[in-house]
This record gives sequence, C-alpha cells and structure tokens, in this order.
Amino acid sequence: MKTLVYKFIATVMALGQLCSANAYAQSTSTGSGQAWPSKTVRWIVPWPPGGGADVLARILQTALSEALGQPVVVDNRGGASGNIGAEIAAKSPPDGYTIVFAYSGTHSINPHIFRKMPFKESDFAPLIWTASVPQVLVVHPSLPVKTPKDIVALAKSKPDQFTYGSSGNGAINHLAGAYFASLTGAPLTHVPYKGGGPAAIALMGGEIAMIFGEPATVVQHIKSGKMKAIAVTSGKRALALPDLPTVQETGVAGYDVTSWNGQLAPAGTPADIIRRLNTDFNRIISTPEMKKRMIENGYEPMGGAPEKFGEHIRAELAKWAPVIKSANIRVD
Repeated sequence: MKTLVYKFIATVMALGQLCSANAYAQSTSTGSGQAWPSKTVRWIVPWPPGGGADVLARILQTALSEALGQPVVVDNRGGASGNIGAEIAAKSPPDGYTIVFAYSGTHSINPHIFRKMPFKESDFAPLIWTASVPQVLVVHPSLPVKTPKDIVALAKSKPDQFTYGSSGNGAINHLAGAYFASLTGAPLTHVPYKGGGPAAIALMGGEIAMIFGEPATVVQHIKSGKMKAIAVTSGKRALALPDLPTVQETGVAGYDVTSWNGQLAPAGTPADIIRRLNTDFNRIISTPEMKKRMIENGYEPMGGAPEKFGEHIRAELAKWAPVIKSANIRVD
C-alpha cells in the first residue's frame, strides 16, 4: 500500500514539474507556440556606425547574444536626430525580436524640437536604463586653449567664426553647446552632422573648432593626440576621465549636462520577454569585466527595473522643455 502511495505522489510531482515547464515555455513564447527567443534579435541603433550609441551596442552585443542563445544583429538606421530608427522600432511587431537603442536626444529632446514626431513614447515599452553618459568638451589640438574660459575669450575675439559640431540638430551635444553659450555669452556657431562619428571626423579634419562629444566617440582620439580634452559637462567628474575637471569647476556656475541611454521594445511586447531582457541586460552590465569596459569608454552603468527607466525618460522630458524653449531650438 505504501508503495502505491509513493508512486502516486511521485507521479503527481512529475506532472507538476511538467506543467511548470510547459507554463514557462508558453510564457516566453511569441504566440506561435515557439519558446522565445528562437531566432535572430534585431537591435536597431538610430545613428550611423562610429558614434557613441553604436560603440556601446557593439560592446554589449556579444554578451547579449550569448545570454539569449541567439544571434543579435545591430541594425544602424541613422537620420532625423534618431527619429528614423526609433520610428522603425515603434512600428515593428511586438514579438521580442526587435529592440531599439534609446538616448536622451531621441526621447527627451526631440519631442520638444520637432513639430511632428513620427512616434509617441507610448509606442515603446522600457527595458532598461543602460548608462549615464557625461559629455566631453574637446577641441582641435591646434587651438590655443586650455580651459572653458579660454574658449569663451577666443570665441568672443572671433564672433561668428568659432564653430562647434554635434550629432544633429537638437541632439544632446547641440544643447550642451547652446547651454554653454547662454551661460558664458560665447558667440558659438553650431554645425550639425549626421551622428557623433561624422562630427568627430570633422573636428579632427579641422572643419570645426570643438565638439561636446560622448566619451566612447572621443576618448581614443584624446589618447592619440588628435583631440584635446578641456572638461566634462556633468556635475561631477567622469569615471572614465577622473583627472579632467567639470565645466562647473572651471568657473561656469550651474552648468550640468549629462546624457543617458537605454533600451526599449515596441509597446505590446509580452511582459515575460520584457522581464527576461531586463534581467539579462542587468546581469551583463553588472559583471566586473563589462563595468570596466563600459567605464573605459565613458559609460557609467545604471541598470534597474524597466519602471525606473520609464520614470527617468519622463523626468528628462520635463527637464529639457524650458531649456529648449529658452534657446529657441526648432528643427522643422
């Protein structure tokens, strides 16, 4: 009798485990009965190759592919200050096979400078706040300047001739320059490019005098002597460049510009897939090796729940509204 009871209990436990396994497989399925992921995941980066977003995506790409057990392909879709790539992602099927690289320009600034936006924030589901990104004020090495005050003096001596580049109209590094000009009175002329990479090339070629660039785009050129670093734009010193002072430290009171980036999925992506991607990204950016690599490229790891990222996007959207209005920045 006892033997029959034990067999019955064992059978029930086995059935329970099988049901749990089936439930998990169904909870991470794409609706076709296949467990997710079962094919390549497309990671849209709404800027050209060589810029900061592209650099970070490719740093994380291999680790994400290994975590998912499927290929992850970076798809560069630049243009319209990131709006083109973001729109493609917003209109993609919410099946977990498309994610998009988001940053402060696309989701906290563009809504204030474009009269017509091709997407709404509600078109996306937050995945993770990946990193905080101080910008770096760099100049062409031939410029006889060592501090932001030197830049102000030189710009005032050459009105309308002192140019700075950005990754596009309304981008965070465009606003960084406009904000610097408004606080210092320096007459800076803005020259937009189609990404951080092209702007960096223009600086090294002598087309422009300076840029407020993402560390991932400029650190290697600073080390090689092709650019000269002056200061970082954040309120505190950057982890990647601890010896470089902040713009505030050099005498420009109140100056604090820090970019951010993170990952989004199309709205309607199953909650279990959102949780899986969030868990994998958090695990990846918290490893000592990845932390070191990110910081070396100027990215200060953040992480956390999807809700934390959504709250940050909304806070940044509110923060930049008065700055943009004051600077009268419009794209169309």
